[in-house]
Amino acid sequence: MKTNTILTGDRPTGKLHIGHYLGSLKNRVKLQNEGKYKMFVMIADMQAFTDNARNPEKVRNSLIQVALDYLSVGIDPSKTNILVQSQIPALNELTMYYLDLVSVSRLERNPTVKSEIQQKSFGQSIPAGFLTYPVSQTADITAFKADTVPVGDDQEPMMEQAREIVRTFNNTYNVDTLVEPQGVFPPKGQGRLPGIDGNAKMSKSLGNCIYLSDPADVVTKKVMSMYTDPDHIHVEDPGKIEGNTVFTYLDAFGTDTDKIAELKAQYQAGGLGDVKVKRYLNDVLQEILEPIRNRRAEYEKDIPGVYDILKKGSDNANIVANQTLAEVRKAIGVNYFD
Repeated sequence: MKTNTILTGDRPTGKLHIGHYLGSLKNRVKLQNEGKYKMFVMIADMQAFTDNARNPEKVRNSLIQVALDYLSVGIDPSKTNILVQSQIPALNELTMYYLDLVSVSRLERNPTVKSEIQQKSFGQSIPAGFLTYPVSQTADITAFKADTVPVGDDQEPMMEQAREIVRTFNNTYNVDTLVEPQGVFPPKGQGRLPGIDGNAKMSKSLGNCIYLSDPADVVTKKVMSMYTDPDHIHVEDPGKIEGNTVFTYLDAFGTDTDKIAELKAQYQAGGLGDVKVKRYLNDVLQEILEPIRNRRAEYEKDIPGVYDILKKGSDNANIVANQTLAEVRKAIGVNYFD
């Protein structure tokens, strides 16, 4: 029976938050434990450098934090290769070959890249590495012949560009060396979690996150400060649940649907205060986060051991990536000395 291969990962630009858990980490653990996939989870430090090249300490310091987040949520190094992008030299050579098959205008048309360039206010000073990161991402995916790539909804243009590059390469060199990847997207409504301030996106840069590593008292403080219905001033006032971040989080993380439906009905009718709902949400989140915090605390006792996990995962990844690179060189005809 064919084993599908998964590649997924994150940029190390800070600790991971509950939005990451909902949108990707929880599902990665589920896929890992199904035992149907060969899994590679990448800490994409080279991609992080595309807009943090002048702040390398941020990336270096974040790398171990992301690794701890992975291990704490249950990503198991005995089942999943956790690797570091910069430690896989084949990815750079693959990127160079693919860059020659893509036009600058095509890269500039990529909706995800256009959106992120606008968000980061690069103006005319777009780092070349940032503009070309869809090509680097294609190298990441194809190096491991990943056919399954769990991503957020906003990454579909990246997946389409990866498939274009795969088809162009295979057609240009009349081979079937590279595998076309398919994106696997979060269930509807779970792709993006709003920030605790009601902003449409939970973001490290906006400071509106609940981090997986936050202590219990910090989580409580953040939950109690969450954005609700600004017109729900008195307990007896009817309240709105649409756009109410507390209820959005309850829908995302709560398991007692009857209890949540009851709270919604009471809130809309009037007679239920924000504090009571927030306390219930706090209980829900603490139940999820406590075992994650406990596992993290155990791994934090042996940071050299965490680096060993990353090295072993990267060593395993190098074997696979080097094999793909050898096939790519053969297809192009640059295996001069074989």
